[in-house]
Amino acid sequence: MQGRAPSLADSLGNPLTLHHAGSVDAVNDFVEGFIACEARAVNVLQAAGDTSAMVQACCAALHMFAESAEAPGNARPFITQALTSAPQASEREQRFVAAVAAWVDGNVPRAIALHEEQARLHPRDLASLKLGQYHLFNRGDSPGMLRLASQALPAAAEVPYLHGMLAFGWEQCHRLQEAEAAARHAIALCRKEPWAQHALAHVMLTQGRIHEGAAFMASVSDTWTGLNSFMVTHNWWHQALFLLEQDLHAEALHLYDTQVWGVVKEYSQDQINAISLLVRLELAGMDVGDRWADVARHLAARGQDQVLPFLDLQYLLGLGRAGEHAAAARLLAHIEAHAASRTEAQERAVWQGVCVPAARGIRAFAQEQWGDAVAGLGQALPQLVEIGGSHAQRDLFSQLYLHALQCNGQWASAQNLLQPQCNAQPQSRRLARQMHTVNTALGLPD
Repeated sequence: MQGRAPSLADSLGNPLTLHHAGSVDAVNDFVEGFIACEARAVNVLQAAGDTSAMVQACCAALHMFAESAEAPGNARPFITQALTSAPQASEREQRFVAAVAAWVDGNVPRAIALHEEQARLHPRDLASLKLGQYHLFNRGDSPGMLRLASQALPAAAEVPYLHGMLAFGWEQCHRLQEAEAAARHAIALCRKEPWAQHALAHVMLTQGRIHEGAAFMASVSDTWTGLNSFMVTHNWWHQALFLLEQDLHAEALHLYDTQVWGVVKEYSQDQINAISLLVRLELAGMDVGDRWADVARHLAARGQDQVLPFLDLQYLLGLGRAGEHAAAARLLAHIEAHAASRTEAQERAVWQGVCVPAARGIRAFAQEQWGDAVAGLGQALPQLVEIGGSHAQRDLFSQLYLHALQCNGQWASAQNLLQPQCNAQPQSRRLARQMHTVNTALGLPD
């Protein structure tokens, strides 16, 4: 029978109950790697022979981050072992195990409640906090993200990654001044804080500080080493958005080829970075060549995922842009069936009331049925925050809607949407070019 190693703690000072003292390094790789967006978080899998609750729960969480239909099955053996070992673990560890178990079981509201309780009772458990933020983000609850991170501030103010979490929470709540202050504080504590850099990129894009944003991201890109594939590709994705706002299409396409697509092509987040960047390039009038074919090959297995509605909508869009219309039709059918089968109230409302009309609009967009695209996307857009994703990510669907309005001859509606964006972002050549097209169609001066 395995013994318990005494007096162990993770690098944040949270006590650990481990069967092997040597596992503490693996747990620290998970804790530190997760909050710092570093690839070393996966190193905890090397300690999977340690059946202690915390090690097994971390391994289960890593499998769930695959965001695939197979993820719960792959995580199940680890969380089962974690639950078996939990009675020997601390109350903090038991709560973390229970939260991951709820996630594996598909009970995200319970997982969130447990992470919120953990933040109150153990505010230096920043891995739990970040996991709670992940779930809240995927449900469009940005106030919850901010509230969760704020609880840890008195106890963990010296940890730069907490300030990065705060920065993104502030930004998603449209509190841009506070977001920038938190992001800059995080970066002052640790220049290599990619989540804070990412939050600051969001602020600058939202405020139309296009040239400053591009210069900032270029200035810190040397720190994007050792990160998980999502973080490195997503920060380069943000840099590509700054280039697109300047109509630097060739440069943005070069970033797609060299930085955004090709790190881990099987991963959901890498796929949606690729999809959304290619679509934006096409909406800007760029010919992306045969790049869709490679993306579509990696989307072929996504038809029955239905893990998160935000992901499914982008998979559907990618299949449509790739001309894989039969696969897109099957995915839409699975989305509709999944939505009809939901029993939890909020989940049902999101899938049925937001995801399904958006999916039908996207499908119509791919088939150039512009009236149906306007109807479906227009129905979903006012509530689109509920599917998760960031403001910058969801803006893709607004761009689709604007394009469909123009193609459907609804120029007045397009003008009403586009002019406020131009007013807010005078540096954006992309918006100015689109506004010129709309004004010309309406017989208005620029």
